[in-house]
Amino acid sequence: MAPAAGPDYSGLTVYQNGEFVAWDEARVHVFEPLVKYGAGAFEGARGYWNAEAGQLNLFRLDAHMARLELTQRIMGFAEIVSGEAMAEATLELMRRNGFREAVHVRQMAYVSGWGGSGATGPIGTSIVAVPRGSSPLVERGCRAQISSWRRIADAAMPARAKSTANYGNARLASVQAARDGYEASLMLTGHGKVSEGEGMCVFLLRDGIAITPSVTSDILESITRDAVIHLLREDLDIEVVEREVDRSEFHAATEVFFCGTAWEVTPVNSIDGAPIGAGVPGPLTRRLQAAFFDLVHGRTPDRRGWLTPV
Repeated sequence: MAPAAGPDYSGLTVYQNGEFVAWDEARVHVFEPLVKYGAGAFEGARGYWNAEAGQLNLFRLDAHMARLELTQRIMGFAEIVSGEAMAEATLELMRRNGFREAVHVRQMAYVSGWGGSGATGPIGTSIVAVPRGSSPLVERGCRAQISSWRRIADAAMPARAKSTANYGNARLASVQAARDGYEASLMLTGHGKVSEGEGMCVFLLRDGIAITPSVTSDILESITRDAVIHLLREDLDIEVVEREVDRSEFHAATEVFFCGTAWEVTPVNSIDGAPIGAGVPGPLTRRLQAAFFDLVHGRTPDRRGWLTPV
């Protein structure tokens, strides 16, 4: 069966292995370790367009590039592609494509060549950026499911590494949720504690306190999660607690939301069919969304230095 037709990005430029090439000229061979073994480190970053200022800002680019380096070290790459070099290439790619709208950027370093499962080099690179706005779920909220698939454990596939191989785990949860009629999934750790979604972190509000699984709950050390913690504590005056979370706590929560580069700040209206609070996006989530989007679009002062202008 032929794949469904996607957007036409043929006019865009892609960065690959030190060169800027046309979209249709970007290539990875089917025999490379990236394809067979998932031997790739990647990042997903967002760029937000401020029409009033005529400015595109990349959100926390330096933090994303630092995590790209960390993932390469965890994966044992023979050569570490520097985050600084990838950041410079990202900015140049933005300029060449001339984006004047929100974009999603994917930077990748991967094992190229013809090696087996233990290959550590040579290392290839790529950066792709495409137009992408917010999901409709950001506004209306989503229906989530506790997945029967458990989150990968640090001793097996380190979740704090943003590697392509890890996302096979997330994909299984996502496929199950879609088949069962849900829009998102939540995974538990091997010990039955709440971990994260299929590509996003989770927060719940109990007794006015925002609670989120700790970084030792087999989560990706999310850059958006870190930003949300700062916004809640410093801008909204909300106490945040990072700890182990039981699934039954969702029944006591008045609000739940996901956060991540792709998910931004997305309300969770129900879990396994049980409504969260009134079953609609809650007031704290709305306040947080307003603070988050004002910041990333450059409508409020960037006092933490999180925006990189193109």
